[in-house]
Amino acid sequence: MASREPARRRIIPTADTAFRPYDRYGKTIEGLSWLPLSPDAEQGRGCYLIRFDAGGRSMPHLHVGIEEFLVLDGELVDDDGTVFKAGDFVSYDAGTKHHSVAPEGCTIAVFLREPNQLLEGGEDGAR
Repeated sequence: MASREPARRRIIPTADTAFRPYDRYGKTIEGLSWLPLSPDAEQGRGCYLIRFDAGGRSMPHLHVGIEEFLVLDGELVDDDGTVFKAGDFVSYDAGTKHHSVAPEGCTIAVFLREPNQLLEGGEDGAR
């Protein structure tokens, strides 16, 4: 019987791993925490979990490339009033500007292909 090469994999026990303050943009955003799963900080992409506390909100930002996420629990409300519920898979095209809030809290799994860019000067995230 031929020997089998060990699998090249990494397992992160997300249920038992503490989330850390959300500091992806170099400053901590209150009401958000995250768990980087496969980050590529140099390229600004990767997969990670983001937890929104009740009332937590993202900063207005521009999607330089496609960003997708799956709502794992709770609800997330986008700046245009669209409500994303647990089980919803959301895909943003490059060039999309927005921000979101979780009135009761939520957790999302994010799949980022390019870095986001924070919008300066209080842009409202309108599409």
